[in-house]
Amino acid sequence: MIDRLPGALRRALAVFACGVGLALLPAPAAQAQGDLLVAPTRVILDGRRGTEVILSNIGSEEATYRVELELRRMTPEGGLIDVEPDQANAAEQAALEMIRYAPRRITLPPGQPQAVRLSARPGAELPDGEYRVHMAFRAIPRPVRLTEEEEQERGVKLKLVPVYGVTIPVIVRHGRLEVSAALEQPRIARDGDHSELRLTVNRQGQASTYGDLQILRQGTGEVLYVARGLAVYAEVPSREFSLPVGTDELARLNGPVRVEYREAAAAGGGLIAAIDTVLR
Repeated sequence: MIDRLPGALRRALAVFACGVGLALLPAPAAQAQGDLLVAPTRVILDGRRGTEVILSNIGSEEATYRVELELRRMTPEGGLIDVEPDQANAAEQAALEMIRYAPRRITLPPGQPQAVRLSARPGAELPDGEYRVHMAFRAIPRPVRLTEEEEQERGVKLKLVPVYGVTIPVIVRHGRLEVSAALEQPRIARDGDHSELRLTVNRQGQASTYGDLQILRQGTGEVLYVARGLAVYAEVPSREFSLPVGTDELARLNGPVRVEYREAAAAGGGLIAAIDTVLR
């Protein structure tokens, strides 16, 4: 099984999977990869009550999935790097130890949903803070029968099989936490026919920020541009964003504008940070 391979080889296979079109992108409410649909795509626990994540098999064949916890750290550029358990810091180790979940292996017939139950049990001496793991749902490949010719061949033959999966963050917020953010240097970068909105989100406090970015025309409040699902995790004080801008959107982004970073609508839509500017 692929899950018994060393971590370095598992990461290499993950890179291979991305190379054949299996990279995962965030979605507002549900996330699909291969024949697996997962909802929600982001879980926040406060240690007092648990929740459920629903897995649905949207394919035409029975499929089996393994459920695991992983550690990942965010970089200032927004990348997530894998952290092996023996390299985890105290907060990461505490996050792994406090999460409880079941089942850890699920077989789903076509069209059949099932819930994974999870909860957090923070220790009595746990410092106030935000703790995060990433829950991975990976398909277990079916055994492949060798042809008669392959059985007669001598030696060892390695065959790479793409492994489909979905990964979501599971965040535990413990104690009294404060967080604030500020937007810095929103601007338009052009490279030929390609344009991007670039800006930095600076974060202070013990918690992460997560929400949607929108640009409004000053004076009218007309929404000119929206980008959803922007996260700055607690381990980084700032994150740089480069967001694609379409030709029609670019034409509208002229004159004085207001750039707002707000909580997702499902979380109340509260204002996290804002700046008035003229995009150059």
